[in-house]
Amino acid sequence: MKKIILLTGFEPFNKETINPSWEAVRQLEGWHEGEFVVHARQLPCVFGRALKVVHQAVEELQPSIVIAVGQAGGRLDISVERIAINIDDAPIPDNQHRQIVDQTIINGGPAAYFSTLPIKAIVHELRAAGLPASVSQTAGTFVCNHVFYGLMHQAHEWGTTMRAGFIHIPYLPEQAARHPGTASMQLADVVEALRIAVRTTLAHTIDVREAGGLTH
Repeated sequence: MKKIILLTGFEPFNKETINPSWEAVRQLEGWHEGEFVVHARQLPCVFGRALKVVHQAVEELQPSIVIAVGQAGGRLDISVERIAINIDDAPIPDNQHRQIVDQTIINGGPAAYFSTLPIKAIVHELRAAGLPASVSQTAGTFVCNHVFYGLMHQAHEWGTTMRAGFIHIPYLPEQAARHPGTASMQLADVVEALRIAVRTTLAHTIDVREAGGLTH
């Protein structure tokens, strides 16, 4: 039986007409190589509802690996997230016009969860393929972090061997054209980056040890 890989991306938000995370993830629906097959799911950019969709997809598919993907306009590269924190503090409203401020995601949950993806191995392989990438120390406090934290909490509570984490990606060029001075990445490169992330996660049960921190 093939291993199930779940990839998630978000619907557009904050007046954007597309979201590169979903545009990339949906291209990988049904992708299979040897031991695995990929399933893609779109998430609403809505606090609470996004987590319900993730939880339902995990229950349905019983994936071995979950990689949630989100848009981070202004980021310069593929940002592989290290840590999810137990707080919602929205700088803008979600797609249901709710702007949650200083509210825990899971009452009584730990302050944070670490990704269980081989984050540094992924960054290493992305760079080796000529794709700009880095380890990110924050997934923000909007719906992306909300999903990341809730996903990791689900894995922890179930005691499952499922590995999971979050990757942020830059704008697509057509988005950056409306935001002068911001970085962008071609969709084909984002799709290839996600292929590399999946293959690398399958190949590494233990992460590589190399510098990936920040001085500020």
